[in-house]
Amino acid sequence: MTAPQTEGTDDLVPGDLATRGTPIAARVDGLGAAVEAARGRVDDVLLDDVAAAVAKSTSRLRLSARHTVVAIAGATGSGKSSTYNALTGLELSSVGIRRPTTSWATAVVWGSQGAGELLDWLGIPPRHQTMRDSMLDTPSESELDGVVLLDLPDHDSTEVAHHLEVDRLIAVADLMVWILDPQKYADAAVHDRYFKPMGTHQDVMLVALNHIDTVPVERRQAMVDDVKRLLAEDGLPDVQVLPISAREGIGMAELRAEILRRVHDKRSTTLRVEADIAAAAARLEQAGGATPARELPARRVEEVEDRVADAAGVSAVVEGIERTVGERARGAATWPPLALLRRGDDEVPRGEPAVAPLDRAAVDTTIRALADEASEGVGPAWSPRLRDAIGSRLAATGDKLEKGLQAVDLGGRLPVWVTLVRLLHWLLLLAAVGGLVWWGVAAVQGSTGDLGKVAGLPLPAALGLGGLVLGLLLSVIGRALVRGLARQRADQADEALRGVVHQVLDSDVVQPLRSELASYTAFRRGVEAARG
Repeated sequence: MTAPQTEGTDDLVPGDLATRGTPIAARVDGLGAAVEAARGRVDDVLLDDVAAAVAKSTSRLRLSARHTVVAIAGATGSGKSSTYNALTGLELSSVGIRRPTTSWATAVVWGSQGAGELLDWLGIPPRHQTMRDSMLDTPSESELDGVVLLDLPDHDSTEVAHHLEVDRLIAVADLMVWILDPQKYADAAVHDRYFKPMGTHQDVMLVALNHIDTVPVERRQAMVDDVKRLLAEDGLPDVQVLPISAREGIGMAELRAEILRRVHDKRSTTLRVEADIAAAAARLEQAGGATPARELPARRVEEVEDRVADAAGVSAVVEGIERTVGERARGAATWPPLALLRRGDDEVPRGEPAVAPLDRAAVDTTIRALADEASEGVGPAWSPRLRDAIGSRLAATGDKLEKGLQAVDLGGRLPVWVTLVRLLHWLLLLAAVGGLVWWGVAAVQGSTGDLGKVAGLPLPAALGLGGLVLGLLLSVIGRALVRGLARQRADQADEALRGVVHQVLDSDVVQPLRSELASYTAFRRGVEAARG
């Protein structure tokens, strides 16, 4: 048996002649994007099946646009073949074409030009084809030109080959006409196997309730309504139900007219492809998730970074840097005699500030909470990936944080200008002491008059008082500069430490989460585009 040929499942987009410039192209592209985004997250068997189904469906568009494939399907005893014969206007057995005892379907074609390739694609052997533009034609049947009518095997047959043939052709028919029987119209075999999975295909389906002549007239409408109720429960509320009797001819004109209306509309093929794409999108959505896509808010990331920084003791280290640098620089920038007087008041910190051991439990809890929040906004196929992407690297993330934080230069060393201020203080102190001692000695010797004067003061006095005043002034200015230096070093340490936290979390946590969220966003956009 020859199955319809399809393109490779990796390429969902059919040829240029098939979809380029049509709305279907955007839907196929969207489905392809959804499949690509779902790789590694949704079962590959499902993805390949979806891709193959759409490739098969869209490949129909490459074939004869003149013909509409109408499949007549039904259960054993439903009167499917008699309905088929009534629609064709022939008793096929009278011309040597019998209902095959094998698994093949039978095709009657009105208008053979261009139908050969389509029939090959459908897998209908030549011996089961009847061309109605042969000697069997009548002029009144010209309105059926372009119809390919298929009589399928019984879908409830005990032969497996029959099931396979029905499933294969139902998957590619442009229009499906289901023949139901008053005795078995509620049979789960047709509802569960065919109707319920076809919720997206009601625009390319018709239901004919055959043998209506066996039902009392007063009960016929109630039975039709019950069929509609069951179809609605199957997700097919808009499928038209026609009561017919192929044997008595009741409703056959209406059924034929409805088929012709859809054939002449020339939309059945496109509608079938659109329905197949919608069905594929629904399968992907069910497997991948229907939750709207979301992003990882920048504010939430900042909160996580702050909490991890707290777990690393960044604030305490920064305070220590400000205190240590401030006390050391203040001691160097203070007038030495004042520094001696304050020595007992402020103890200068010894040693360099250091980063405390990381509180790993707090870090792990914070990161897991972020991953959990992110996973709540995606489908079931992405949630485990989000959690696993983070949970599997928590230990490595903690190691990177500790190593990076400990490698930061906290800036505890004093700058050169502080040393220069200290040296200048001692020079001014030396000038003050030397000048005052010189002045005192000269006063004792009574030789102050022989000393030169500066600004009306003896040179030693000017030297001593100048050194004293300038030293005190330098102390005031130095202490102001020291406060700025301590704050600057604290800010630099805070920026460096938080920079490490940001870099590690960005590479190990934020980017993996955003990558998965971006993948899910691409999946959702693809599904929405495919649904049209």
